[in-house]
Amino acid sequence: MTGTERVPARRPRNRKAQLADSAAELFRRHGYHQVGVADIAATAGVTGPALYRHFRSKQDILAHVLLSSMDAFGLVTEEALARPGTPEEQLTALLEAVAALAVDRREVTALWRWEGRHLDRADQTKIRHRSGELMARWGTVLRDVRPDLEPRDAELLCWAALSVFGSVSLHHVNLPRRRLEALLATLARAVLDWPVPDTAAAPEPARLASWQLPSVSPSRREELLTAATRLFRDRGYHAVSMEDIGAAAGIAGPSIYRYFPGKAAILVAAGYRMADRLARTAEAAVGDAVDPADALARLAESYVDTVLRSDNIMATFASELANLPDRDRKELVRVQRNYVARWTGLVRAVSPELSEADARTTVHAALTVVNDLARTPRIVARPRIAAELTSLAVTVLSARK
Repeated sequence: MTGTERVPARRPRNRKAQLADSAAELFRRHGYHQVGVADIAATAGVTGPALYRHFRSKQDILAHVLLSSMDAFGLVTEEALARPGTPEEQLTALLEAVAALAVDRREVTALWRWEGRHLDRADQTKIRHRSGELMARWGTVLRDVRPDLEPRDAELLCWAALSVFGSVSLHHVNLPRRRLEALLATLARAVLDWPVPDTAAAPEPARLASWQLPSVSPSRREELLTAATRLFRDRGYHAVSMEDIGAAAGIAGPSIYRYFPGKAAILVAAGYRMADRLARTAEAAVGDAVDPADALARLAESYVDTVLRSDNIMATFASELANLPDRDRKELVRVQRNYVARWTGLVRAVSPELSEADARTTVHAALTVVNDLARTPRIVARPRIAAELTSLAVTVLSARK
């Protein structure tokens, strides 16, 4: 061998895992439809053809990422619960282990809930079965600690705790790793300790009679906005056509152009409508409060009410912001940050010992609990879900390390 001869590069044995990790981070940061196969290959340092040696398509990559994430989540769960100790000690070990996993691999506890709609039916079924098994496993150990809990209530609390861990996938915070892990475990434990109210003893909220409901029908523009955002939420922005929106609103697709110049304009309008609604309800909630703690509770109540009345459109914008025009995206992100800052300020007013980063992490966890549970059919069907979501959010906001 001469000095000018090159040694053939040896293909890493874990190339498939490297590609999956690169894809997972890109999907988390930008959303499934904003990421191309070429982006994944470039991030992993390979060519497109090399990627296709391991995966058939981008959808195949997503399925591998999500199912692998579920496997990692399940492995951490089983290892924590296999440790010797009391149920209380096992539950503590579980929360610590999942907190570490959530910080180390932020896609694990979030991607499969947000991006699973892009999979084919068979893979969606696998995800549902695996997530159901995991939550059942969590529910078993929680009921060992709290034997008074009904299975359906344990399920509610386990999903809420999972949302706390998943919240870190949606924002970046400057906290030391150990501190962030400890804070997430504390917030999740506060959720699992939440005293579920007796729904049999609590009166049902009053409902408006038919003669009390507004008699003015929504405008055609509002009907289109409502129909479009529901479709965006259920299928994803890129999977919805103007014809789909028209059909959902009961008009021909081309007629939509009388009201909106294109699909992106509908998403923009819906985003500003939601931002305005949140700002108005927050202003009213805080304005009626007697102190910061009361303001925080009223703010949580107003947020839950807005989410439930709006078909949880907030879940849509968390995953569809990348599809907005650059100027509108930046403006709505600014509005969103200001809204979170208002919550953060109130949390610190109630607990001045908290740092800005601690308080902001706590706020994001509370908001994610509301957003996630409001889009989970079995959970949102509970008879007093609005009061329960409000109380859970306040519980997260008032938890302390």
